[in-house]
Amino acid sequence: MSMLVQDRAELAPKSTKTQIRNQIPITAANVHRFSEAKSLDFSTWVRENLYKIVTVFFLITTVAGLFFLRNSGDTAALLCFQSKVQESLDALQLPRVNWNSVPSITDRSSPYASFRSEKWIVVSVSDYPSDSLRKMVKIKGWQVLAIGNSKTPKDWSLKGTIYLSLEQQASLGFRVVDYLPYDSYVRKSVGYLFAIQHGAKKIFDADDRGEVIDGDLGKHFDVELIGEDARQETILQYSHENPNRTVVNPYIHFGQRSVWPRGLPLENVGELGHEEFYTEVFGGKQYIQQGISNGLPDVDSVFYFTRKSGLEAFDIRFDERAPKVALPQGMMVPVNSFNTIYHSSAFWALMLPVSISSMASDVLRGYWGQRLLWEIGGYVVVYPPTVHRYDKVEAYPFSEEKDLHVNVGRLIKFLNSWRSNKHRLFEKILELSHSMAEQGFWTEKDMKFTAAWLQDLLAVGYQQPRLMSLELDRQRPSIGHGDRKEFIPQKLPSVHLGVEETGTVSYEIGNLVRWRKNFGNVVLVMFCSGPVERTALEWRMLYGRIFKTVIILSGQKNSGLAVEEARLDQIYKHFPKIFERYSGAEGFLFLQDDTVLNYWNLLQADKSKLWITDKVSKSWTTVSINGNSDWYLKQAEMVKKVVGTLPVHFQVNYKEAMKDDQSLTICSSEIFYVPRHFISDFVDLVSLVGDLQIHHKVAIPMFFTSMDSPQNFDTLLSTMLYEEHPPPSNSTTAFYSAEAPAVHPWNVSSEQDFIKLIRIMAQGDPLLMELF
Repeated sequence: MSMLVQDRAELAPKSTKTQIRNQIPITAANVHRFSEAKSLDFSTWVRENLYKIVTVFFLITTVAGLFFLRNSGDTAALLCFQSKVQESLDALQLPRVNWNSVPSITDRSSPYASFRSEKWIVVSVSDYPSDSLRKMVKIKGWQVLAIGNSKTPKDWSLKGTIYLSLEQQASLGFRVVDYLPYDSYVRKSVGYLFAIQHGAKKIFDADDRGEVIDGDLGKHFDVELIGEDARQETILQYSHENPNRTVVNPYIHFGQRSVWPRGLPLENVGELGHEEFYTEVFGGKQYIQQGISNGLPDVDSVFYFTRKSGLEAFDIRFDERAPKVALPQGMMVPVNSFNTIYHSSAFWALMLPVSISSMASDVLRGYWGQRLLWEIGGYVVVYPPTVHRYDKVEAYPFSEEKDLHVNVGRLIKFLNSWRSNKHRLFEKILELSHSMAEQGFWTEKDMKFTAAWLQDLLAVGYQQPRLMSLELDRQRPSIGHGDRKEFIPQKLPSVHLGVEETGTVSYEIGNLVRWRKNFGNVVLVMFCSGPVERTALEWRMLYGRIFKTVIILSGQKNSGLAVEEARLDQIYKHFPKIFERYSGAEGFLFLQDDTVLNYWNLLQADKSKLWITDKVSKSWTTVSINGNSDWYLKQAEMVKKVVGTLPVHFQVNYKEAMKDDQSLTICSSEIFYVPRHFISDFVDLVSLVGDLQIHHKVAIPMFFTSMDSPQNFDTLLSTMLYEEHPPPSNSTTAFYSAEAPAVHPWNVSSEQDFIKLIRIMAQGDPLLMELF
């Protein structure tokens, strides 16, 4: 037994104090240092146990606070307290980095340790060398660096190219390797670091499908920004006159107004007009240079699938004579990873995020980088066609773009409002990555990846640029007539949907501009009864061209498509939150997805008045509560209860419109409009209804007749085409009318239904045939 106890004692972990005792020989001189005190006075005991006392006190205080809140009946206070505690636990911690003590990393493992070059082309390779890549190797003065992944053939090789396999990447000692997926192009981050480590001053971010036009990157790009070879010139720049304009489609400037780049918010797709005027900026700080691609430009899957005719490959051409164009602070443009030059001052902006979908990684990187570029006085310039990319006519992964279509519009708004008080660029970069993780644009993994990336940059000898004052925070000078520069883009022929487009479409463009100008500050709130995964993006594309924004509501929430959950029968109770969210909107138009809105016929409507279908007999009806079902009786009782609490101006309006208190007004309410100056009244009425379950078909006409007299309602919707039941499927074309302001009912439950609708609506808006 004593042997067993001894063995356990030897195996058991010893305390630090016990280990110290065993290491120091016990003598008469030191035995008192390790003997336990037999007695302590009170002050000594408190001093040695202070941390325990504080801990116990905190726990007692916390429990007492919870007990008090729970028993005081203040549930809100309790929830707030619990929420704050949870927030403190869930808060992301900003990584702490000592920027002054990052050890250097030198290339000791690769065969290229002594190689140096100032100009690099970095590509990701998943297959054997393409013809385009073979031609890229022959570009004079540029070193091609190919980055492999788990899909790359083991025997990959191309003369004149430096190739880094997964094993070679892992041996370089970079921190970022621990965060990179094995099968993705985002492993190019290793390549960027390798190039910088080996003397890079310019990096052309490319892919192996792009063929550099004329084999000369300097034909359009500004490869040199300083020195004798630099072009000393001013650059055309988008106007900053409208501070609310935060993103542009550069393809319009280069002659293709009906094409949009991957990463452009879908609500901006319909902005097709060219610039009224430009300004100019002195060249030399275009640290990020985005090239345009002929053939298959950088487009998203929505464009690729909706504009493609059969298996025919895209061959879209842009105006090579159009001047390059710069972006002022406050305005952004999608930037990709396959046709972009980064100068050394922007090398930090090469980092490809790892926690988001691959098709969103370079786009989010581009917006993130543009915002930070303003901190050092740099800007992005977009250039005429620099490469030709060949369309391989293969499936384009819509699922890989989910982070784009949902988040990119919100991201641009967030980046323009973000500010930092940090005094060094890398501190600002890390702070922004932390903020983006908090906002859900990427995850904590990318925040930590950013810290690793920045440390690796310092480790390979990169010096962070100096900060400059932010122009966004200064009052911008007004643009005088002499400062305005004109450029009218060409309208190049396009081949889309199997139809060749030639000539001008100034009439159609003029219409679209007029519609957008009229409704550009009106929010469209749309309730979808059909499957949102098949139609939500399509509705946004259709109506987002016209309205300020399109909010999609449905019975089920879909975060991936930014669809909010709401009950149709109580839909009006969801409105106050939307009103608050868009406090600057001119008005709010509600529409159900079973009703087609012919927006081109709404220009004559008065946006300062209420719109509703009170003159459409099949939509607005009055029923007697006597002898009808219990549902009508219960609804009438709740209406009577609310009316009894209405303030005088509401009650007088309502009773003047509703002469008979034994009847109930019902409105199908598929479409109605509330202008800004009636919003507070609407919110007050929702508050008066409270928890009563008044159906929206009853609540909406009660609200409208309380807010204003029906004789003051705008009458435009009185001419809408309205039937109670849908027409037979083989007669929908005959049923539709492009002359009516709206058509009801209409069923759209699939992409095919949506395409049919677009073809019919093109009677009133011919541009739809080009855009969809």
